[in-house]
Amino acid sequence: MNFLAHIYLSGDNDLLKIGNFMADSIRGNSYLEYPDEVRKGILLHRYIDTFTDANPTYRKSKHRLHEKYGHYSGVIMDILYDHYLAKNWSRYSDEELEVYADKFYTLLRNNFDILTEKIKVMLPYMVDGNWLVSYATLAGIEKILFQMDYRTKHRTNMQEAMVELVHFYTEFESEFTLFFDELQQHCKEKLAEL
Repeated sequence: MNFLAHIYLSGDNDLLKIGNFMADSIRGNSYLEYPDEVRKGILLHRYIDTFTDANPTYRKSKHRLHEKYGHYSGVIMDILYDHYLAKNWSRYSDEELEVYADKFYTLLRNNFDILTEKIKVMLPYMVDGNWLVSYATLAGIEKILFQMDYRTKHRTNMQEAMVELVHFYTEFESEFTLFFDELQQHCKEKLAEL
């Protein structure tokens, strides 16, 4: 899953959201250096990634992209699944996505001192491009895939995955819905353990 899903699956706990959001830039046991709720968010993020990678429904979606995009098929799929979450946001939240995103950007600014260096550098771009809201449109997804491809020095032409997204749009969406309902339940159980 990508940024929006990780944040959403953290529930209403602000520090947990921060930990879950920035977990990819925290290696090994260095998560122990953070406050307790941030640590829980990092552990939740790792759990979500492990669950996602092993899930048969997610793997079915990813398989459609694997031959053409190899290792990056998972990266692309995470972004596409965030598209379906953003597009269908009202199914998952009573708060409008724009409001939710603004609150999260404010949360990051207000807790800037505990963010990783990578997130501190990325934050202005994320806010200026309103990434969380941009996931809701195909144009937004295409732009994000282009930016990701640029960061990988054009190894896979990730933005070309828009062809598969459009072609298999209904299949991807039904797989996302099935997968995300299951993931939400597992995250609730994991949060109770943490």
